[in-house]
Amino acid sequence: MTDVVMPQMGESIVEGTLTKWLKKPGDRVERDEPLFEISTDKVDTEIPAPAAGTLSEVLVEEGKTIPINTVVARISEGDGAGAAKPAAKPAETAKSVAEPPKAAPAPQAASPAATAPEEAGEEPSGPLSPLVRRMARENNIDLSKVKGTGAGGRITKQDVEGHLAKAPAPAARQEQPPAPPQAPPPSTGGQAKVRIEAMSTMRSKIAEHMIASQRTSAHVTTVHKVDMTRVEKIRQKHKADFQARYGFGLTYLPFITRAAVEGLLSFPLLNASIEGSNIVYHNEINIGIAVALENGLIVPVIRNADEKNVVGLQRAIVDLAARARSRQLKPDEVQGGTFSITNFGSFGSVFATPVINQPQVAILGAGTVEKTPVVIDDAIAIRSICYLSTTFDHRLIDGALADQFTGKVKSALENWSDEVL
Repeated sequence: MTDVVMPQMGESIVEGTLTKWLKKPGDRVERDEPLFEISTDKVDTEIPAPAAGTLSEVLVEEGKTIPINTVVARISEGDGAGAAKPAAKPAETAKSVAEPPKAAPAPQAASPAATAPEEAGEEPSGPLSPLVRRMARENNIDLSKVKGTGAGGRITKQDVEGHLAKAPAPAARQEQPPAPPQAPPPSTGGQAKVRIEAMSTMRSKIAEHMIASQRTSAHVTTVHKVDMTRVEKIRQKHKADFQARYGFGLTYLPFITRAAVEGLLSFPLLNASIEGSNIVYHNEINIGIAVALENGLIVPVIRNADEKNVVGLQRAIVDLAARARSRQLKPDEVQGGTFSITNFGSFGSVFATPVINQPQVAILGAGTVEKTPVVIDDAIAIRSICYLSTTFDHRLIDGALADQFTGKVKSALENWSDEVL
């Protein structure tokens, strides 16, 4: 018998919400097969089965928030001999299904997903991401009929969405259960003025985390204007070769990340954290990169960023961002960060005042790069300009030190050598 536990999905995470069961008691599960979904303020992801066998017992209902390391289910060895033991639970589940007004326990909520065709596991065009598998299960999609546009013909989220968009309307309607007969709601004489929705678990956790950060740290932000012209020329010179050689583009972010590493090496206090009245100096530089998701934000971590050049940093950024958006990040990839960077410039923002990612003491924000007329030696020139903002915890870092750090980052970017890639 193998216990299935709620994993720790981040250094500061002590609990998580079990949002959905993908199997029901009595179902056969394979090792590393998606078993249930969880949501925290850092990760919204599928959790794989720790062993192969039969899901013999489900102990936690969907929607329940529980501490990490809590046993949520048990998997027995064999093909179902142990499934007969919890027979009372499936019976209770069936009864609950027939009573919609009552809150449904986890086993019966997982039944639709568990009884859906398992064509997602056939991997018709290379390995499938957990997100693609889940979308296939929930929408009863035969993936052999979906044309993959990813690398090597791999099926992506966009391919599944495109397939759904092309599906005939009658088929889509058949997937929805018939609405129970009921009296029409009273007319309000027009469209409702408001619409109320509950926050997602991830959004609720993000809200809690942001409020806790503001309550914990004394936030101050300093902003420096940076001439990115040299970096821009290097990007233009190498971006075609970069795409051909590595399969991804060359953005500003790895340059900014590498420059931030230089700043942290010169001013290690910004790479520290606070524990009570003690200062914790981190010997590793692990930089979190904020990634925007459809329903929130996640900060995967580039470990030992000081050991990577621009190529290595760009590869790590592309990989972490792609897996963050396809819900494939591992728990240890969202914890252990010592400093963070957020690139709000990718959405056109000039500068902002980001919130510190606890328990860190600083975060660097990068604004959009724009061609701007500037005065150089009493002459007007057109330069590629961006604004860098450093938000720091004034309990530990004074303004002078924060400005020295940001000035070091600025200097590294403005004096970039073409050979440093």
